[in-house]
Amino acid sequence: MSQYQQMIFVNLPVKDVEVSTNFFTKLGFTQNKQFSDENTTSIVISDTIVVMLLAEPRFKEFVPKEVADSSTHAEAIVALSAESRAKVDELCDAALAAGGKPSKDPQDYGTMYGRSFQDPDGHNWEVMWMDPSMVQG
Repeated sequence: MSQYQQMIFVNLPVKDVEVSTNFFTKLGFTQNKQFSDENTTSIVISDTIVVMLLAEPRFKEFVPKEVADSSTHAEAIVALSAESRAKVDELCDAALAAGGKPSKDPQDYGTMYGRSFQDPDGHNWEVMWMDPSMVQG
């Protein structure tokens, strides 16, 4: 079996790269300056998850469609797992304190718990915890 760790790079358009960089670093994520410039910021969420936040004109260079206005239209939900209910609350509380907006009410199903927020550009983020005993492996 291969030891290769597949990664995911989520690319999102943003209105202000500096505002977005400040927001996500306040959540405890790291900026990879090697892949960042005035039009792009690379935010490292984990060893296998990176969010590339691109100024809208730069993002437009990669897609043949119009860029959605994420303040009025939902284009995606980026969902992140958390190791505990407390970590869900910690990340979402940090997002709200850093200028994010609540997205919907917390969802508590006993063995699953989640909260959501919108980043400064209106992108939807969900943070969820699931009881490990409920996951079949």
